[in-house]
Amino acid sequence: MLGPIRPVNYFAVQCCAVTRKYELKRRAERQAETRRRIVEATVALHTTLGPARTSISAVAERAGVQRHTVYDHFPTEGELFGACSAHWYARHPFPDSVEWAAIEDPEKRLCTALGEIYAWYEVVETEFALFVRDAPLVAAGTELMDVRAAAMARRADLLGRGWSRRKAVRAAIAHSLEFETWRSLVRRQGLTPAQAVAAMLRFVVSV
Repeated sequence: MLGPIRPVNYFAVQCCAVTRKYELKRRAERQAETRRRIVEATVALHTTLGPARTSISAVAERAGVQRHTVYDHFPTEGELFGACSAHWYARHPFPDSVEWAAIEDPEKRLCTALGEIYAWYEVVETEFALFVRDAPLVAAGTELMDVRAAAMARRADLLGRGWSRRKAVRAAIAHSLEFETWRSLVRRQGLTPAQAVAAMLRFVVSV
């Protein structure tokens, strides 16, 4: 014979479900916090030492976690580098090319874009220079710089609208957007940002 049927304690079941849900939420929050610390530690090291001189052990120590924890969250260098880059660009967003597209006059459009890009270079120079320096030394860095180069090429295409379609003009516009162009004109040649923009505009017009 079957034994007596015990009534289900729905209150206890609900409590267990709520407790389980709370524990999962807390675990997810701890995981997210650990991931955030790892990313911020990586950004801090990349922007002071450079990516090529940043080790996983150094990231783990700065983040206050074990080395294997870094790999648990970011199994590959590319994933960690990508998260670091996304975090850095979120703090230093690149000028929005959508606003440039609304400017019909090509010279004014280029002048506006260069002014904003050169102002951005001014802000991020020290940190960005480390990325550029180390990109050839770190596989993930090379990949991300290739992505950036493709994005800059698209911006050059946008800014080239309304200009002569000759290859030399397109090359001059692309050259004017480069970080090294800005550094050469402003840091090494001593031009002000406004003078650098004017010089590049004259250069493109003269090609």
